[in-house]
Amino acid sequence: MAYRGGLPVFFNPEQCRNETEVESKFIVQYLLPHLGYEPGTWYQEVELGKIRLDFLVFAARHYQMDCRADIASGLVIEAKSPHYHLGPFVKKLEYYLTELWVPYGVLTNGKLFKIYSRIGEKIHCIFECRGSSIHAQIGMIRTIIGRDEIQMLQGMRCEKAYPSAKASPSPPHLPKPDPPKIPTSSQPHPLSFLQKSSPIPLPQTTMRTIAVYHNKGGVGKTTTVVNLAAALSKQGKRVLVIDLDSQANTTFAVGLVQFDDEEDALSKTLSDNNIQQVLSSEEMYPIKAVAQTAHSFCTPPIDVVPAHIDLMRAENELNSQENARFILSQKLHDVEHDYDIVLIDTPPSLNLFARYALIAADYLIIPSDLKPFANQGLKNVQTLVKDVNNFRRNINRTPIQLLGVLANKISTNARFVQSTLPKRMQAVTDRYGLKMMESIIYEREFLAKCAEQVRIIDGREVPDPRSVVDFSPGCASAQEFQDLALEVLAKIA
Repeated sequence: MAYRGGLPVFFNPEQCRNETEVESKFIVQYLLPHLGYEPGTWYQEVELGKIRLDFLVFAARHYQMDCRADIASGLVIEAKSPHYHLGPFVKKLEYYLTELWVPYGVLTNGKLFKIYSRIGEKIHCIFECRGSSIHAQIGMIRTIIGRDEIQMLQGMRCEKAYPSAKASPSPPHLPKPDPPKIPTSSQPHPLSFLQKSSPIPLPQTTMRTIAVYHNKGGVGKTTTVVNLAAALSKQGKRVLVIDLDSQANTTFAVGLVQFDDEEDALSKTLSDNNIQQVLSSEEMYPIKAVAQTAHSFCTPPIDVVPAHIDLMRAENELNSQENARFILSQKLHDVEHDYDIVLIDTPPSLNLFARYALIAADYLIIPSDLKPFANQGLKNVQTLVKDVNNFRRNINRTPIQLLGVLANKISTNARFVQSTLPKRMQAVTDRYGLKMMESIIYEREFLAKCAEQVRIIDGREVPDPRSVVDFSPGCASAQEFQDLALEVLAKIA
């Protein structure tokens, strides 16, 4: 590594073959010096009670025991092997930052560099870049977590938390205290002014439309759509779900089809008032007239434009209509003041309706179980997205934005999660050039149970599915979808 003026000139991620080299060659030799941190302001392999940190960084040269805001104005840096995807480690970083009440954290494997900010008891990625471009971005990084910025933050927080406090002489070595305890409600935390966990706002009257698509079936698209919709509703968003799959899985999943026998299930209302009619007429069947409210699925409830099996027969007819591809976009424009977020569940194919969804959407989520067939299908998804984006450019629309590939229906086997999963997630980025979402949805019992709920009406069992965030709000699956909702809101804000 070349040096100029005592500082390394650049960083080459190819020089790092393992976690130890990421720590020494990237963080110690390059990153910390460029951010203004001198020896004595950072500590490696720090143990705080049950927490073990790779790096704990302070603006001051020594840790001040009498100023509780000192550690709460620090910086946590976690380094991983270049062979590991960062996604599975975000939760652990969140635990560190919220347990220690630290405002910023860094997660890096040398190839990718991410800065996270803590807001209340959640963290959000506020900056990311590749290791190969770190030197070009170092000025921006310095304005976020440089020593001068952290020092200013520390001064502001110490002053607000302890306006009359005076620093006493610092001990010569970093102590190993227990993790700071968050006080009870009778003793507010000195930094409680930062504990704002209100829903992430979206600009007024600006509706966001998100397609959830993969051409491979069985990857959990419908489960993702309906439970994400419920979690977004819990965040105070007005949510519309559009079922664009002729199998009508979403329509069933939210409980709009009440009976299993054909005479009741395929009632006149549903068969003659669904997404097919919306797409078939420019003047008739506005979305507000077709959408039904899924009252029992979640609270607050969501609206759903249902699908019907007859949609399968309508593809050739719609394909012959020159303006059919624009109808969904136009009708969504008519309800942009009625909803904050629209989620479109798509068919597992490369057909016309998948194209309609990608033409109408602003953003795309690709759920995948990361198994070989699903990963191979990503090439087909990329081809379709490229084709649709070319069409969007021709009509002066910006390309659809990929929020990421969502690891979905993932096994909870400990060995798989620790060893295989990071490699599969990294393979998506390395082989297909697609970014992974930080959230991970695991295959859990509660996620299946909530969809199988029934109730008895006139002696008959009636499907009564619930969202997992309503069925069991404290379970792991509910937390995963709540985290996914927050990640989506942060990315589309």
